[in-house]
Amino acid sequence: MFAKPQSEHQWLDQLIGDWTFEHDCKMPDGNSSATHGKMTCRSLGGMWLICESSGESAEGGAWSSIMTLGYDPAQHQYVGTFVGSMMANMWPYRGVLDADGKTLPLDSEGPTFDGTGTAKYRDTIKITGKDSWLLISEMQGDDGAWITFMNGKHERV
Repeated sequence: MFAKPQSEHQWLDQLIGDWTFEHDCKMPDGNSSATHGKMTCRSLGGMWLICESSGESAEGGAWSSIMTLGYDPAQHQYVGTFVGSMMANMWPYRGVLDADGKTLPLDSEGPTFDGTGTAKYRDTIKITGKDSWLLISEMQGDDGAWITFMNGKHERV
């Protein structure tokens, strides 16, 4: 009954630890903002990665979030969720590790920025070193092109 961690689960282990981050955001409407903070990622039985973040925006608004990531062998893909104190939507994740072994695109769907519908989103984790990684957030536009609206740099503490 108990599942055993696979190599895909072990890939997530490189994110375990304490991190600082800086996220630069440029929204589709042209507004820009920045946020910085701390993140702690831990393993849940070798099967799940749980990352808890807290930060403050340039405007002074404090926020917190929780991201969960695991691997579902039956679906042959990574699965997870993202929730944040700054939003009412829970973002379900699904993704497959790129052939480079360093890039994990996580697809989701959720409300558009203006709230008039839904759109496809993608958060990509890109390992840049043993003590650094990027989180890149994109939304698919009406024309099918991906629009990057956040670049986040994470450094191990």
